[in-house]
Amino acid sequence: MMVDFKSVLERFCAAVESNDGPGLAALFAEDGVYNDYLYGPFRGREAIGQMLHNHFWGDAEAFRWQMIDPVCDGRVGYARYLFSFTSTMPAYPGRRVVLEGTSIFHFDTDGMIESYRETAHGAPAMSQLGVEPERMAKRSRRWADELLAREEAAPHRNT
Repeated sequence: MMVDFKSVLERFCAAVESNDGPGLAALFAEDGVYNDYLYGPFRGREAIGQMLHNHFWGDAEAFRWQMIDPVCDGRVGYARYLFSFTSTMPAYPGRRVVLEGTSIFHFDTDGMIESYRETAHGAPAMSQLGVEPERMAKRSRRWADELLAREEAAPHRNT
């Protein structure tokens, strides 16, 4: 089945921007995984819908997600993005944040999202929020550890 990637991206972004957990979850296979660079992995439609409501919309509002230069071969899709929100977190209320990243989609043979993950420039986002340098350093170290722990990173660790 050929994936209408542009349509998937439009529905994906619209669901996030409108806090439509069921709409976002409907794009995923039953056991699909949404792996957010900040909140981690969520498996299954129910967990994905709850992630949107409890985490994204629990910490922020006024989302805008713009996918740029999308490419897809029917099985794997990539798009660079700009993503923005206004923080509702008590420590950082009202701060507008803009970040850049890359979305990575893997589709099953029925055109459903098997897995979604992203790379994101988290340090500029944390800086815009006003996160303390020590906390930024700790989070950056966790991101580095997660990257280095991936199986695909093995050839890069010991050169």
